[in-house]
Amino acid sequence: MPPRRSVLVVDDDQSMRTSMSRLLRGYGFDATLFETAEALLRQGNFDTAICIVLDIDLGGESGIDVRRILAERGVSVPVIYITGNDSPANRDAALGSGCIAYLTKPFAAESLIRCVERAGIS
Repeated sequence: MPPRRSVLVVDDDQSMRTSMSRLLRGYGFDATLFETAEALLRQGNFDTAICIVLDIDLGGESGIDVRRILAERGVSVPVIYITGNDSPANRDAALGSGCIAYLTKPFAAESLIRCVERAGIS
């Protein structure tokens, strides 16, 4: 069975989604993009994903709350948080929710790829 290469990306900023999609595809990953938390939660197919790249601030919705909902539903896909609003409270809540990485925008492309690759081998 070939390794899973799918990365789910949730960000309300179209330019961020597009940039991450291009970056991930350039490294051989399949990127599935979502504009909202609802869209991610509706899709329901997490078995093929190696990780979820999840913005903490989704236009009024909390990516951390989304992570908790996923956990309650038994979804154990690793989460990489991204945020443009870094704060000790956000960082503590993100790390407390069980993420594998926390990146602040703007982040280096290599940082995201390293985190995704690490998720793929865990």
